[in-house]
Amino acid sequence: MPVGALTSIGHRLSGIVLAAFVAPAVYLLALSLRDERSYAEVTGLLGHPVFRAAMAIVAWALAHHLLAGIRHLLSDFDVGSPLRSARRSAWLVNVGAIVVALLAAALLL
Repeated sequence: MPVGALTSIGHRLSGIVLAAFVAPAVYLLALSLRDERSYAEVTGLLGHPVFRAAMAIVAWALAHHLLAGIRHLLSDFDVGSPLRSARRSAWLVNVGAIVVALLAAALLL
């Protein structure tokens, strides 16, 4: 599969991940603002390895969706449209999003 297709599929998947994350994020925010005990529960949850992994996935989704969106926007204006440039920008989006996710995971440790 061409790298541009993988980037496009990743853009759709990252949008789904971001949309799915909205409700839990709002719930956790509301819970943390309720009282001191609830805030302690949420901060305890933030230290759980599964939650940290989920946050790294959300960081990837946010980075990939943003970078791929900018790439698509530029291609609408015929910037980077030749095949060689399009492939290069697709690789930059994919690698850049992974780097951001790894940095987020490292910061969460």
